[in-house]
Amino acid sequence: MIVMLILLIYDVNHRLPSFKSLRLFKLLNEVAMEENIYKQHDENTDWMSRVGFYKDEITILQGVLSEIASKNTGDEALKEVEHYQNQFIVQRDNLDQLAHNIRLNEQKFQQEVNDNPVAVDHRRMEYHQAEKDFIEYFENNFKGLRTDFKTFSSKWM
Repeated sequence: MIVMLILLIYDVNHRLPSFKSLRLFKLLNEVAMEENIYKQHDENTDWMSRVGFYKDEITILQGVLSEIASKNTGDEALKEVEHYQNQFIVQRDNLDQLAHNIRLNEQKFQQEVNDNPVAVDHRRMEYHQAEKDFIEYFENNFKGLRTDFKTFSSKWM
């Protein structure tokens, strides 16, 4: 049985904890979970697709935000526009960080396969739990941001 603690800090401004604060702590003498390289590669591929989807969605939301900013020049509207503009920047940075860590993970798999190509389909490596937790947390957090933004945009469109 593997027991791990995850340090997650919820931020009402929809910021995600960094990978540094999303560390997994191994308790006592327990070992890290391992999983087949191919399964982890498939997960990485899926996650990179999700990263691309969310980046596209942020681009679309930024377009809506620009339209709101051009039509509403009042202080209240512009203050909220700036808030969402900052949030989209933070979320894009989170996605960039996640994509970078996924690429590093893929490089580790490639190195392992190159170093020992025998029985790769049975090879197991330490599971990429931090990335999995990060994408799940990101998606839940982004869903809240998207809902808040839809409320905001319906008010000012």
